[in-house]
Amino acid sequence: MMPRTRTNKHSLKYTTGHDTPSLDISSLIDVCFLLLIYFIVTTTIQAEEQDLSIQLPDHAPSAESFPLTPPTITIREDQSIVLNQTTAPEVLDQDSSKRELPLLEERLRIFTQSQSYSSEIPVIKIDASDLTKQQRVIDVLNVLAKLKIQKIAFCDLEN
Repeated sequence: MMPRTRTNKHSLKYTTGHDTPSLDISSLIDVCFLLLIYFIVTTTIQAEEQDLSIQLPDHAPSAESFPLTPPTITIREDQSIVLNQTTAPEVLDQDSSKRELPLLEERLRIFTQSQSYSSEIPVIKIDASDLTKQQRVIDVLNVLAKLKIQKIAFCDLEN
């Protein structure tokens, strides 16, 4: 489409075209980056799991011996939880879709109550298979934190 040429009464020619308006957005990009930096700096990260105040053993073996055999929680490949697999195995909480472990919590509550009569701090051993989902281990740790069991030993009973 060609612009039209007109003449006015003084015989000056001028064109009437359709100029497209433009918007300079270079400063808008700077403002967007500043807002992005502001939101990144001011956000807080919420912890989804419980605060686990657990004492994990050092990498060196300790000379401390346990007078009572501590219970062993074994998490199998099929995500089932077994208590005391070496002596009298008791399969607990086989449904891996549930995050809460009521049977394990009940058995550990009985153990901690029996340990409360002695002067010893309850110790729990955890044996997790290499194919165990880490979420299942976290579920067990959440039960231990709920019962305020802080001495935990990770072991490998398969070897």
